[in-house]
Amino acid sequence: MTGSTAPVSAAGTSAVPETSGAARRDPGTGFARPGAVRASAIVLSLLLLGVAILLSLSFGSKHIPLGETWSLLLHPDDTAESLVLHELRLPRTLLAIVVGAALGIAGGLMQSLTRNPLADPGVLGINAGASLAVVLAVALTGVSGIGFYLWFAFAGAALASAGVYALGSSGRNAATPVRLALAGVAISAALQALTNTVILGDQVAYNEFRYWVSGSLEGRLIPILLVILPFVIVGVLLALLLAPALNALALGVDTGRSLGVRVTRTRVGAMVAITLLCGAATAAVGPIGFVGLAVPFASRLLVGSDQRWVTITSAILGPAWLLIADVLARVVVAPEEVPAGVIAALLGAPVFIAIVRSRRLAAL
Repeated sequence: MTGSTAPVSAAGTSAVPETSGAARRDPGTGFARPGAVRASAIVLSLLLLGVAILLSLSFGSKHIPLGETWSLLLHPDDTAESLVLHELRLPRTLLAIVVGAALGIAGGLMQSLTRNPLADPGVLGINAGASLAVVLAVALTGVSGIGFYLWFAFAGAALASAGVYALGSSGRNAATPVRLALAGVAISAALQALTNTVILGDQVAYNEFRYWVSGSLEGRLIPILLVILPFVIVGVLLALLLAPALNALALGVDTGRSLGVRVTRTRVGAMVAITLLCGAATAAVGPIGFVGLAVPFASRLLVGSDQRWVTITSAILGPAWLLIADVLARVVVAPEEVPAGVIAALLGAPVFIAIVRSRRLAAL
């Protein structure tokens, strides 16, 4: 590759075609991957997801052999194994796929928006807003159950995100990545303090919150999936539409504007997509840590930092990550279950350490 500067398209990628044996720069961290490498990464990710789905359908307090699982999936009968598979594990697996994809894509959007590779749902106040809404709903009404407080959790996440953006763009100052991150940390701390105040004074709210905040897929069935699915679909479509503009902004705000990107509209759109994705996922299963942090990081290693490919890969690796965590949650202390959020955090901790120690930490 020569030292000359390649022209840049409106999508934020180099206009020079890729050549074999050399990768070209793209707008984010690292280099774009050749098409064959990206295709191979997508295929391997899909294979990993397929294995994770089969394991999720097969393993649990009642183990069903893989061959029998496949047979019962195609030809259900009246056996106990068939009922467990279709009434419990299949809905749980489908929900994990949707939630994992939502968290993975949202994490990639957060990191691109804030230029912070450590960004996750906690940074923009999503988890804190949902948590406060849940405990307030239970404390004020006395009614519990995921079907009741899911809407409150979603509303709390949306209001917290709006508050973060408003605080991060207060006065004459535009919302910058640093201001958004700082506003998110401040609002999260304040909301967490309010949440602790409520649960300390209400035993019912404390018990319900303790179950929800652990992040678990247990007992979440098709009705929950149907509630959050429309929000996730809209969030995914927004993420894909905004990816070219985010690629251009990775070159700098001034460069992005010169390429025709409307900076404010792009940032607001990204915040809306993040709220829809994280709010729906968090409301459904509780806060799940590290999926939104580790999955986009792994995606960039596999396909480069073009936000379009990061979004697609995260939509595959996110479900695989959460399904593997959920399977381990069922078997590590069988027949009891550990919350999937705990296992996801344990799996993500080494990735977090690797990101912190990486020389490319500040490159986003």
